[in-house]
Amino acid sequence: MLGAVVATGAIYAVGWRDVSRRTPQRFGPGRLAAFLGGLGAIALAVVSPLDALAGQRLSAHMTQHLLLMMAAPPLLWLGAPVAPMLRGLPRRIRRSVAAGLASRPVRTTGDVIAHPAFGWVSFAVAFWAWHTPRLYELALRSHAWHHLEHACFFATAMLFWRPVILAWPARSPWPRWTMIPYLLLADLQNTVLAAILTLSDRVIYPAYATIARAGTISALEDQSMGGVIMWVPGSLVFLIAAVWLAMEALNGPGALPVIASARARFRAPHTAVPMVEGAERGGAP
Repeated sequence: MLGAVVATGAIYAVGWRDVSRRTPQRFGPGRLAAFLGGLGAIALAVVSPLDALAGQRLSAHMTQHLLLMMAAPPLLWLGAPVAPMLRGLPRRIRRSVAAGLASRPVRTTGDVIAHPAFGWVSFAVAFWAWHTPRLYELALRSHAWHHLEHACFFATAMLFWRPVILAWPARSPWPRWTMIPYLLLADLQNTVLAAILTLSDRVIYPAYATIARAGTISALEDQSMGGVIMWVPGSLVFLIAAVWLAMEALNGPGALPVIASARARFRAPHTAVPMVEGAERGGAP
């Protein structure tokens, strides 16, 4: 897993160096920092001691979920990864990938899974399904199911955050203001589960009650701590994003000049694929 994270970072960095020279107004250092920060969040979640601790502490497991669902995806999208990732690939592979992305079946499928409604529903289904005691404890017992759980969380979170960040060249069929209730409804479900974990007077996941523990914290105390981690930092992510969108909607382009000017440039009718092809011919993207 660490190798995949490092390889992804290397491909992005190579592509970012190229596109940032051609269009520095679109791909400044902040893009690179955001994308690498997202990869760092993934590495912290799945290839650090936190992963082993998650099998013993619910609070550690909730921290993993927070990193994979609410930290890494928005950071990765803030890196506007489409063009840098394509440009970072070897030329032969790049052309094949670009052609595949431009094909009708891929574009049709992409339109479906990139729709905000699909992203929100898939995010909610994964969130609740994997926190049911049956599936949660299955993931605790099996490394394969644990990896599948994390893959589901990360993939659905990427779909969820895409219309919120709306990184170039993404477009949304919904007006920008609709992302505010979109985020607040997601925060509501996060708050409900967090409250259940925090306030419950019994251990919801019995496996944690049977694990030998170092220190004095009980399984019930650990569960409450996990709920607080989900409740406070998790809600803050949703609320900060909602406030950012509200500022943009209420105050117009002057509120967030850098983002607004970047979005105005990104509204050009071309896509990442023509940009990459034009760059290969020596033209500006």
